Amino acid sequence: MAKKEKSEYMIQAVSHALDLLEQFHSDDVDELGVTELSKRLRLHKNNVFRLLATLESRGYIEQNKVTENYRLGLKSLELGQTFIKKMGLLHQAKPVLDSMVEACNETSYLAIFKEGHIVYLDVVETHNTVRVVSRVGSRLPAYATAAGKVHLAFLSEEELDALLPSEELKTYTEFTVTDRDKLKENLKDVAEKGFALDNEELDLGVRCVAAPIRDYTRRIIGSLSISGPSIRFTDERIEKELMPLVVKAADELSNRLGFHKN
Repeated sequence: MAKKEKSEYMIQAVSHALDLLEQFHSDDVDELGVTELSKRLRLHKNNVFRLLATLESRGYIEQNKVTENYRLGLKSLELGQTFIKKMGLLHQAKPVLDSMVEACNETSYLAIFKEGHIVYLDVVETHNTVRVVSRVGSRLPAYATAAGKVHLAFLSEEELDALLPSEELKTYTEFTVTDRDKLKENLKDVAEKGFALDNEELDLGVRCVAAPIRDYTRRIIGSLSISGPSIRFTDERIEKELMPLVVKAADELSNRLGFHKN
């Protein structure tokens, strides 16, 4: 009996669902409507609705309540981050983190963005006796952290409004930026400069500088940051040493992951 080709075992509905997910792969596509998906997939709208409903129920697709279009959901992000963790980001980041600490002797972090929060995946600590408490595994508010601001800075205004709670933003210290207009101005500055600063906004006495990590699709998939006591993180040191260091390190890691500016 002849052995069947693997293509003969394909399930058409699963194939269509994967085709749908792949429509969001392009750099310039964040959201798509049913009509556009129907045209791209050459499927009837009813079939597209059923595919979207199934994928949405499992978390792989979500609907933007503002535009009513669809975008990739958190489950897709989780799968991607699992791949990055096992095959790319953590492995590639380790030597970069080591070199950052060797250069400045301050605690350096690798973080990802999830549901409006920053999650720290890895850390290399300073050899100094006075240091910040390790945040690995913690979920921290993006708007009060340098690592989070470099993600928020590149979101659309609609996405930003959806992420920030409708009630008053929580104040963590006297320096926490809770005014939305002021925060948005801050984020515009971050987007222009390519780095962010946490000026004791989450913890008194702690400052942090961060820069974004991009992959081969040019999307921001994480951030590198340097954190330490404000007594050592003077404005002059941040400007002349730490900011250039973290930006260069983030660019190096981005290059390792296939990102090229030109």
